Amino acid sequence: MKKFFALLFAFTFVLYLSTVTSAQGKAVGQQGRGPEVGRGHDIDHNKPHTGTQAQQGQPEKNWEQRLEQNTALRMKVEKMLPPGTDLKTAEMGFRNQGQFIAALHVYKNHPDIPFDQLQAKMTGPNPMSLGQAIHALKPTISEQDAHKEAEKAEQEAKTDLRTKPATKPLS
Repeated sequence: MKKFFALLFAFTFVLYLSTVTSAQGKAVGQQGRGPEVGRGHDIDHNKPHTGTQAQQGQPEKNWEQRLEQNTALRMKVEKMLPPGTDLKTAEMGFRNQGQFIAALHVYKNHPDIPFDQLQAKMTGPNPMSLGQAIHALKPTISEQDAHKEAEKAEQEAKTDLRTKPATKPLS
């Protein structure tokens, strides 16, 4: 009977290890993909992200072109900017448009969190994740709630980024 349980335990342990390494392999395989606002529940809001060109503070290619061509998206973004803030100044330092728009959504949802301070926390010499920056600027919000707010803002940014360019009506 002891041999049976030992064999059963060994088989279960091997099965467990194979699923864990398989899941890690899939996560590693996704790293080469383009910049995203977030990837759902696998986002770790407790540490800043690092990675590709757009993720390391270099401007994302075609971001300005995308805004020029998509006036509907540009109007949405400009409506969320703090009064008197220039779009070029506001987007400086963010890894990609998704991160920038998510930060704007946090500012819109929490006007007591100044956008310039949120930007500084996320793009400064020791960049924070969106959730960390929210908690740092508004410590009355728990870390867990700050991360929920970050996820909400990231979802709103994803929705905005799906905004289709306005089409001209046919005359």
